[in-house]
Amino acid sequence: MESIQFASKEHETFYYNMIKVARNNDVFRKAFFYTVGISAETRNHITALFDFEESLIKPEGLSAPWQTGSTKRLCRLAFNLWNGWTEEGKEQYSAPYYLFDCSFAPYFFEAIRLRYPEYCRSLERSVLGPAGKER
Repeated sequence: MESIQFASKEHETFYYNMIKVARNNDVFRKAFFYTVGISAETRNHITALFDFEESLIKPEGLSAPWQTGSTKRLCRLAFNLWNGWTEEGKEQYSAPYYLFDCSFAPYFFEAIRLRYPEYCRSLERSVLGPAGKER
């Protein structure tokens, strides 16, 4: 996999620390911790968003008073990348139209790449034609 693009040094440090704490670097954790690590607010409230003991997301963290419109978008994407979670009755808030309407959007693409590496191979090195053959 190519190098990961981080929003800040703090984002990068958080990501690698969380992977170490979780003792698992599967695609679910990579995408989740990368996503929640984008914002200082979500980094500072990680225990409101993730249960390390049970290794589960905590969607109730969306209603915390510290949440903003942007951090809610970030959390919804992180939860969805974890296990397909959407908020019942508010599924539209997990759609790209809503999620990507914030300054975190460039990093959301990186989170998706981490979650689905098998489908997000870079085509920058060569332009592929039909059947994956180089043009």
